[in-house]
Amino acid sequence: MTAPQHPAERHPRPEFPAQDQPHPGWTGPMDPPPDHGEESYRGSGRLEGRKTVITGGDSGIGRAVALAFAREGADVLFTYLDEEKDEARETARWVEDAGRRAVPVACDIREEANCRALVDQAAREFGRIDVLVNNAAYQMSQPDGIEAISTEQFDRVLRTNLYGMFWLSKFALEHMPEGGSIINSTSVQAYQPSPHLLDYAMTKGAIVTFTQGLARMLADRGIRVNAVAPGPVWTPLIPATMPDTVKFGKQSPLGRPAQPAEMAPAYVFLASQEASYITAEIVNATGGTPLP
Repeated sequence: MTAPQHPAERHPRPEFPAQDQPHPGWTGPMDPPPDHGEESYRGSGRLEGRKTVITGGDSGIGRAVALAFAREGADVLFTYLDEEKDEARETARWVEDAGRRAVPVACDIREEANCRALVDQAAREFGRIDVLVNNAAYQMSQPDGIEAISTEQFDRVLRTNLYGMFWLSKFALEHMPEGGSIINSTSVQAYQPSPHLLDYAMTKGAIVTFTQGLARMLADRGIRVNAVAPGPVWTPLIPATMPDTVKFGKQSPLGRPAQPAEMAPAYVFLASQEASYITAEIVNATGGTPLP
């Protein structure tokens, strides 16, 4: 058995090479490369036979969750944007390598009709939806203050982070049986907002409220609703939206950003029967930053 490793030393620490990408960002050029659990995650049948939907599953946390769900025995339908087709193909490969069905769907969740079509496709493919992971998100750093946040950016952030989550949750419930689970991705930004991510942080605070309110609404139906609040995570969104990646994650008490693989177990737990008494909960995975 391998001895436990100091958590601060388990993955690369800043400073990182300076790097910049156009949005939405891609995994390949990142240095160091993100770890999605490709070589480390070991499943144990905790989600055997589950039918799952993950938004933003092409890279980052979404890819790590898709890989982990598949290795736990789940079939996975996941979304990506048109320009992320190659990334989506790689996620699908890992899901299929685990012996499970992968259904990649190009989908912009900013539009209600797209969300309806996505849920309808999941129902046709799987017959039901056991787990919905609302993970897709958009951010763009604006260090020059609120005046620099255009209405176009503000609208994109809200429609991606909030509207899509609302519509998909609403529609998925038509196909979600008792014992189902909705898991939302919020953020440390919900509690400790960075000024340059004002609009993004605002939506992450709203996701906390939505999660807790929907959990109470659905308790009698036997459907649990929870969220994961990551701290800094090394994903393609970072070089695509942040002005300085060199010291990214250094501010956390562990002194480094998380890798996507370190987030996936929280989603697996919340989706599993081990979490049957857990609903309306926010699982903080911040590298030591205390949250309420």
